[in-house]
Amino acid sequence: MKKENTSLDGVYIITPQVFGDHRGWFTETYNAEKFKEIGIDTVFVQDNHSYSAQKGTLRGLHFQNAPMAQTKLLRCIRGKILDVAVDLRKGSPNYKKWVAVELSEENKKMIYIPKGFAHGFLTLSEDVEVQYKVDNFYSREHDRSVHFNDPEIGVDWGTDSPILSDKDLNAPNLKDCDVNFVFED
Repeated sequence: MKKENTSLDGVYIITPQVFGDHRGWFTETYNAEKFKEIGIDTVFVQDNHSYSAQKGTLRGLHFQNAPMAQTKLLRCIRGKILDVAVDLRKGSPNYKKWVAVELSEENKKMIYIPKGFAHGFLTLSEDVEVQYKVDNFYSREHDRSVHFNDPEIGVDWGTDSPILSDKDLNAPNLKDCDVNFVFED
């Protein structure tokens, strides 16, 4: 397991070791002991799996307010995505800054996103499957979104006309959202 820092403190790119031969390949996508060795000791409680049929589908920017905030560990197991994390912790030196990473079935990279961040992804191919672990259960009451193209955040998705759900199309801008994350030094 290799952990790579990003421009946002606490957001990491994780690259698993892949063993291949004439039959194919094998990799451990999660091993609590190996994650602890690289400084991640999050206890995950739920696995999620999403499928997007069309290239250009955008899911996000999503998060759950505290006390049900979620740390996420994501990977793309089919196709290719642009995965984005946005720091929503008021008082953070990186407040409203974002980072994007390409995750794909080929590169097998994962992204680790701690509590206090919004998350979203854009499909860069057809027939995309994403799997992710979270450290807190889903809570409809705490489920929130910020509009994907909020000018205050300015994520460069590489498209002006993504395929969106009604929820994401009608998500508020950050200034109108009741996000309750606060940076703790």
